[in-house]
Amino acid sequence: MIIPTTVTRPTNKHKSEGNQSEGNFSLKGHGNRKCKDLLSNIKTILRDMGSLLVIAGIVMLLPLAVTWAYREQYLARGIIVPASITIWAGMMLVLLCRNAKPPEMKHAMVVAALSWLVIAGLSSIPFVMILGMPPLDAVFEGMSGWTGTGLTMIARPSTIPQTLQFWRSLMQWVGGVGVIVLMVSILTRPGTGAYALYKSEGREERIHPSIISTVRTIWWIYLLFTLIGILLFLFAGMPLWDSINHAMTGIATGGFSVKDGSIADYNNYLIEIAIIPIMILGAIPFLIHYRFLMGDFKALIRDQQCKALFLAVLTGCTVLALENYITGSNLLASIRYSVFQFISGITCTGFQTANVHQWSSTAQLIVALAMVVGGAAGSTAGGVKLIRTILAYKGVGLWFKKVFLPRSAVLTLKLGDKSLSEEEANSLIAETSLITVLWIIFLFFGVIVLLHTVPAGYELSDVIFEVASAQGNVGISTGITGPDMSPIAKTVLIFNMWIGRLEIIPVLMLVRSLFKGMEPF
Repeated sequence: MIIPTTVTRPTNKHKSEGNQSEGNFSLKGHGNRKCKDLLSNIKTILRDMGSLLVIAGIVMLLPLAVTWAYREQYLARGIIVPASITIWAGMMLVLLCRNAKPPEMKHAMVVAALSWLVIAGLSSIPFVMILGMPPLDAVFEGMSGWTGTGLTMIARPSTIPQTLQFWRSLMQWVGGVGVIVLMVSILTRPGTGAYALYKSEGREERIHPSIISTVRTIWWIYLLFTLIGILLFLFAGMPLWDSINHAMTGIATGGFSVKDGSIADYNNYLIEIAIIPIMILGAIPFLIHYRFLMGDFKALIRDQQCKALFLAVLTGCTVLALENYITGSNLLASIRYSVFQFISGITCTGFQTANVHQWSSTAQLIVALAMVVGGAAGSTAGGVKLIRTILAYKGVGLWFKKVFLPRSAVLTLKLGDKSLSEEEANSLIAETSLITVLWIIFLFFGVIVLLHTVPAGYELSDVIFEVASAQGNVGISTGITGPDMSPIAKTVLIFNMWIGRLEIIPVLMLVRSLFKGMEPF
């Protein structure tokens, strides 16, 4: 007898539960991985930030030598306290995050953007403690110093203690090459993300295959030119203290001065002539300096950026002198002041011998254009950089070639000794276009804000000039910048100096990381 049996099919209930359980496990695992990656990224950033703070804190202690030499020991507390805070905070970060992974480019960019903000803030403490400056004014001074801008909130720099005069010059001297580059030269070991950190401050050139060797060579060249500047200024009749400070801020293309009216206070054409070559040296790439010092004397005339710089100086000085002569100055005065101010503008140094507020709008805009273009990439100068101007010019020529030549034609772009394929050229031109467009957008943002905050008596050309000076890290002023500025205007110019020094992209990377993290999507 066959007993019928009922076969029960397995339902999908258990199967679906299993899938759901696996899905939850997968999502949970993905979430844990994201948290670990986030923590790892933060530790890398904080570790490198800590190293930077240690270096910055040690730099802060150097003015103590001036405090001792000029018998200003009563100011020592205003130097030691912020330096100690900075070193202690840096050491804590390094110790807490000592096992962090080496930095990648994304970490280095965030470190660069953050460090310039934090270090400018900490560097403002001596101004608050010693001079009693309002915190915003002090931060402005710190940012202007480290970024090599030279705009100032101190109405009479000649009256402040020598300790603070030297601190202002020292910020610009170290900031000219970059505090990150200083850290790489001292603390970083090969194979620990040195190139990522080096590149994050807008530098790519290599003097040697090793980045560590490259940055150490840069510092030796920098020190050599600073010493040459001191001697040159002494021979021109400048006092020793003034020579030391102006050589530091001149080769750094920074522009801080120990005189209330900058170089104009000397009213000495020999001093002006002596300063011009130092400003130009600061705007030439360190790689070219190295080749020249090693005996390759034709390096200056072969390099595309150097040729563009000399051509721009010759053309700009001539046009500006003619404009100033036409609008009322005598010929010799037009040549003297136009040459100095144009070179000071295009090299982004910011020394001043003329009251540009009294110049015509055309003359102001000529200098403003020079400040926007700036000096060479790989130098201490600011601005958009000459290499990008060259690429934009050659890019237009390449586009016209594509229009007139057949589609089958193979196009190359000649950049100095290099021949770039069309694909390589398009990539470089696209990057140049992006940074230039962003630069102009932020420039207009600053202009619009300042137009609503500056007092009566300043024209649009004055405002454009002032914002271009801040964002180009120049420091020549039409008289707008000062302690009486609106807090909003001060904040905007701090922002312009910050993004100008970092060439915008690291700042955007920082903002993006704050909102979306550091993952690619």
